[in-house]
Amino acid sequence: MLDAATERFADAAAALPPAALAAAFDRMVEDRSRGGREASRAARPSAAQESALTHRVRGALLPRADELDAHLTGLLSDAKAAIRIAARAVLKRGRLTPEQYALLVTPFTDLGVPAPPHPTVDLP
Repeated sequence: MLDAATERFADAAAALPPAALAAAFDRMVEDRSRGGREASRAARPSAAQESALTHRVRGALLPRADELDAHLTGLLSDAKAAIRIAARAVLKRGRLTPEQYALLVTPFTDLGVPAPPHPTVDLP
């Protein structure tokens, strides 16, 4: 259901330390008013893909629930949401403009999570 790039992205994002996950979530919230909401809608996957993505992210974060919520109450839920939104962008990157893609993945790529380039971006 999910491509390898999306799985790698979701796994790497879920492995970030709690402070980094909190920062990524905060940045995504800030970016919602700058086009993030529309970009997220454009990256909507099929129901089967959404289910697979939710299962993968939840499976990666649930063992860390105590650690995440000890850092910040509600961080488990916030991290799941932020990772799923960014991973949807990776999964549906061909549907997004380069700007939309960057808006959704940058909160994680700025923290060192590798993401594939947008398909229309020329590689050096």
